Amino acid sequence: MNEELGLYLEDVKEKMDAAIDHLERVLAKIRAGRANPAILDTVMIDYYGTATQLSRISSISAPDARTIRVQPFERNMISTIEKAILIANLGFNPSNNGEAIIINVPPLTEERRRDLVKQAKNEGEVAKVSIRNARRDTNEEIKKLQKNGLSEDLAKGAEAEVQEITNKYSAKTDELLAEKEKDIMTI
Repeated sequence: MNEELGLYLEDVKEKMDAAIDHLERVLAKIRAGRANPAILDTVMIDYYGTATQLSRISSISAPDARTIRVQPFERNMISTIEKAILIANLGFNPSNNGEAIIINVPPLTEERRRDLVKQAKNEGEVAKVSIRNARRDTNEEIKKLQKNGLSEDLAKGAEAEVQEITNKYSAKTDELLAEKEKDIMTI
C-alpha cells in the first residue's frame, strides 16, 4: 500500500514537471524584443515533401540582439525557408543575401509588450491548471487507496505532501512568469 502511495507521489511530480517544461518551452517562444532563435521553433518547412522543423535543415543563430541568421544546410532551400517564415506570421520580414536569411527583429512597442505579458500570464495559468489537475487526480487515487484499507493518517500525510508539491510547482510557475515579464518589459 505504501509502495503504491509512493508511485502516486512520483507520478504527480512527473506530471507537474511536464507542465513546467511545457511552460518553459512556450515562454521561450514569446519574443521579448531581442533576437532569440527559439522564436523560429514552430516554423515548418516543406523539405522534399516532408514537413520538417526549420532547425533540422539549417543553423539558426542570433549574432546580435536585433538579428536572427538562418543558414540553410542546402543553399537551394533559401527561398522555401524565406516563404515559410513569412507564412508562419511571426511579424518578421526576412531577407536573404544568397547564402543565408537575415531577420531583423524590430523593437517592441509598449502595447505589444503588454500583450506579450498577457500571453505569458495565460500560458502560466494553463500550467497552473495542469498542476492543479495533477493534484486532484492524485488526491482521488489516495482516497481510493484509503477506501481499500490505507490508514487515515497515511492518507492525510500523503494529501499534505501532494499539497506541498503543488505549492512548490505553483511557486516555480510564478517565478518563471515574473522572470519572463521582466524580460519582456525591459527595453
